[in-house]
Amino acid sequence: MTRASLQPDLAELVSLRGPANGLSLHARRPALAQLAGGHRSAQRGRGLEFEEVRLYQAGDDTRSIDWRVTARRGRPHTKVFREDRERPVWLVGDLHAGLYFGSRRQLKSALMLRTAAMLGWVATLSGDRLGAVLGRAEGRPLILPPRGRQAGVLPVLQALVDAQPRAPGHPAPTLNSALETLRPLLKPGSLVLVLSDFSSIDDQTDRLLAGIGARCDCRLLWIVDPLEASGLPTGSFRVGLPERSWWMSGADSRPAWQAAWAERAQRLADMAQRLNLPLTRFDTATAIEDVLPPLLRERTWRT
Repeated sequence: MTRASLQPDLAELVSLRGPANGLSLHARRPALAQLAGGHRSAQRGRGLEFEEVRLYQAGDDTRSIDWRVTARRGRPHTKVFREDRERPVWLVGDLHAGLYFGSRRQLKSALMLRTAAMLGWVATLSGDRLGAVLGRAEGRPLILPPRGRQAGVLPVLQALVDAQPRAPGHPAPTLNSALETLRPLLKPGSLVLVLSDFSSIDDQTDRLLAGIGARCDCRLLWIVDPLEASGLPTGSFRVGLPERSWWMSGADSRPAWQAAWAERAQRLADMAQRLNLPLTRFDTATAIEDVLPPLLRERTWRT
């Protein structure tokens, strides 16, 4: 890895506007679920505004039938709504020191920054207002209220660069603090994108995400490295942090390592399924500009 790949700077995050151009969180049945956008919907939901009344068509939601117009005209009519294009989109970044790790092309922290930046550009270019809550190892979470256009995305990108971990460290429980900070700021119909390696989830995480998911569209973006799942290769390796390290046998440690990872991954998957929150995995071995565009063009964001 070069130092540039270890520590993304503002210029790199700004350059991700190019790959984000032409993508949208407002596409018909997009990967991030049906978000607010410029398409019509006969079904009223959060963040929708009334547009017109038209003849009822097969497949329309019967709950949207306008019974007064139907009675007056003698044929079924339904209300049509247009989604609000200036929907608040919140990025939640869990930027603890444990993300300063990577065995492939980039650190987990670098992948998180690049993913957040590209999603931020997609949202902004689609007309959304972008905000962020960044959990940090030191200090309280940083809040950037939702704003439109470059006034929204550029401060978020700079904050991501400033908040990224600069050295290895112990994972810190910054996610719960970020979610707790975000909760009173949310308006119904907002989109919340939670970027984390979810290494510190607990019962409080479950409760916080349940509350957010009940009020808003919420997606979990899981940042992982291949070594976390596979374990160390055969050989002897020095592991740990600078102030505390030891030698470990890859072959001897692998069964327990893989079992611990499987348990952690299952706990996250169970939580996401129980709360009905889509969970998508992003791997440090792959460039985000190669992964995100196909996902946004799919009908569903697959886990």
